[in-house]
Amino acid sequence: MSDAPHQDPDLLDKVTNLAKRRGFIFQSADIYGGFRSTYDYGPLGANMLRNVKAAWWQVMVQQRMDVVGIDAAILGPPAVWAASGHLATFTDPLVDCRKCKERWREDKINGVCPNCGSKEFTEARAFNLMFKTQAGPVEGEGATAYLRPETAQGMFTNFANVLATSRKKPPFGIAQVGKSFRNEITPGNFVFRTREFEQMEMEFFVPPAEAEQWYRYWIDLRYNWYVNLGIDQEFLRLHEHAKADLSHYSLGTTDVEFLYPWGWDELEGIANRGDYDLTQHSNASGVRLEYFDQTENERYTPYVIEPAAGATRAMMAFLLSAYHEDEVEGETRVVLRLDWRLAPYQVAVLPLSKKPELEGVSQKVLEALAPYFACDYDVTQSIGKRYRRQDEIGTPFCITVDFDTLEDGAVTVRDRDTTEQTRVKIEDLLNDLRQRTGQK
Repeated sequence: MSDAPHQDPDLLDKVTNLAKRRGFIFQSADIYGGFRSTYDYGPLGANMLRNVKAAWWQVMVQQRMDVVGIDAAILGPPAVWAASGHLATFTDPLVDCRKCKERWREDKINGVCPNCGSKEFTEARAFNLMFKTQAGPVEGEGATAYLRPETAQGMFTNFANVLATSRKKPPFGIAQVGKSFRNEITPGNFVFRTREFEQMEMEFFVPPAEAEQWYRYWIDLRYNWYVNLGIDQEFLRLHEHAKADLSHYSLGTTDVEFLYPWGWDELEGIANRGDYDLTQHSNASGVRLEYFDQTENERYTPYVIEPAAGATRAMMAFLLSAYHEDEVEGETRVVLRLDWRLAPYQVAVLPLSKKPELEGVSQKVLEALAPYFACDYDVTQSIGKRYRRQDEIGTPFCITVDFDTLEDGAVTVRDRDTTEQTRVKIEDLLNDLRQRTGQK
C-alpha cells in the first residue's frame, strides 16, 4: 500500500458545489446558460479573494522596505508584446479532429480525440493566446491593442519610472496584483485555468552576481507563505524544472505545486529571468533600462527574480485544503478550516432569538467588532443550524448572545475547529478575539 499523499477524488465536486450553494463562486452569466470558463465571485468569494490578495500584499509589500507596488494598465500596444516575445511565442499547438471537427491542444490529448475517440487530426497550427482588440473608434493596424496575458510586463516597462521616483536601488522589487487574460483553448478544473484571472506577481531586480541566492531565497519564502496560511505540507512540494524544460529566457524555474484532486499541479512559479526582459524592452524602446552603482562606479542591467502566483488559483487551493467532514453530536459536519485571515467572515454574531432586547445587545456587539473583523449577523433558524452554516463557510468564531447576557453581560464564544464554547464578558470580547487570532 502506497504511503504517497492523495486527495479525495470527489473533493473537487464537493468544493464546487459548496462554492455555488454558499455564494463563493458562480458561473458567469448563469441566467443565460453561462459563459464558458468565466466565473463571478459571490459575497463570500469576493471577501475571500480580497483576503488572499491582502495576505499576499502584506507579506510581499507592506512588511518589506525593499518592494514597492504599482497598478499598471490592462490594455497595451503591440510594441510591448513584440519586445516581450508574446506576439511570436505565446502560442498553443492546435489540432482539429477530422471526424467530429472539435479543436484541441495537441499536447493535451495524447493523440486521441476526447470527444469521439478518433485518432485522425489536422496538422498542428500555432494559436496565439492573447486577446486582441481595437483602441479608439477607427479599426486598423494603428489601433490594435491587446489585453495583457500577464502582469509582469507593466513592471518591466515601469522600471525606470519606479527607479527614479522611489529612491530604491537593487536589490529591490516591484509588485502588483491584477487581472490577466489568456484565450485558453482547454480551460477547466473549475477556477484552476480560466480565460480571465487575477495574478499576484513581483519582479525583484538584483545585481547579476546575487541572482542565484535571491532565487533560492524567494523559493523558500513563497513556499512557506502557503504553509503559514494553513496548507498542509503533505500537499505541497517544490518542482525544479530541468534545463531542457526551461523557457527560453529562464536561467532557473521552480514551481510550488499543490496536490489537487487530479494530481500535482502548479500553484506558483518562481523564475530567475536573467536580464532578458529589461534588455528586450531597452533594445525595442531605445530607453536605457539599467542601474548605475555609484559606489562601484559601474552600470549594469539587473537580473530579475519573479515569484508569480494566481490569486484565483491560490484561493482554490486554500478552499480544497480547508474542506473537511467530521462528526458533531452524531451528525456529519462540513467545515472549512480556513485560516482566520482568509475566511470570508471571521466572526458571526448570533442572537439566540429575535426578541428586541437580544437583538439590541447583539447589534452593539456587532458595532464593536466590525471595525476589526469581517462580521456576519444571522438570526434565522435554530442556533445549531446557524453554527453548521458558519462552519461550512469557514467562520472561525461564533458569538452567541442569549438571555443570560442580559443578566451577566457575557456572551458565548464558539470555536469553529474545536466546537468548544467559552463565556466571555462583552467588554473583554475584542481582546479575547485578538488573542485567539494572535493579534497584539
